[in-house]
Amino acid sequence: MSKKNQQLFETVYRECYPMVRQMCLGFMKGDIDLANDLSQEVFINIWNALLNFKGQSTHKTWVYRITVNTCLQYIRKEKKKKRLSIDKIEHALVDESQNPEPDQEQGLYKAIGQLEELDRLMIMMVLEGQNYDEISNILGIKPTNVRVKIHRIKKRLKKILDHGK
Repeated sequence: MSKKNQQLFETVYRECYPMVRQMCLGFMKGDIDLANDLSQEVFINIWNALLNFKGQSTHKTWVYRITVNTCLQYIRKEKKKKRLSIDKIEHALVDESQNPEPDQEQGLYKAIGQLEELDRLMIMMVLEGQNYDEISNILGIKPTNVRVKIHRIKKRLKKILDHGK
């Protein structure tokens, strides 16, 4: 890898690490250790793909795509590994409701974790400060559709958070 590519990687890492970690935290439903591990995996994937970056999008958009793909790939692998019985899931939910998290941020991420994959991705981008046009570009849907979906996601999150109280 050339010195120029190494400098590019270091710049991308510095600028994008907080965003990548936050997205991983959302996908991992607030599990900090898993989010940290997955963030490292994202940057390994970025390092391996750096030579293929053609500059057709911004670095941030490119990193978003790699982050989303890495997170979704991890989730798919985990779904194949574990198939919990309904009894175990219900037991875990009962235990969780009896021991509420004192940290509101972790509660928000757990609520986000209850959303479907695309909804989680969209709300994490909003939390990261992405505007609707950027989200539209990343996901390949119209900006007006993004606005409607975000509005509905926020309503669902509010319902989830209010129900938990």
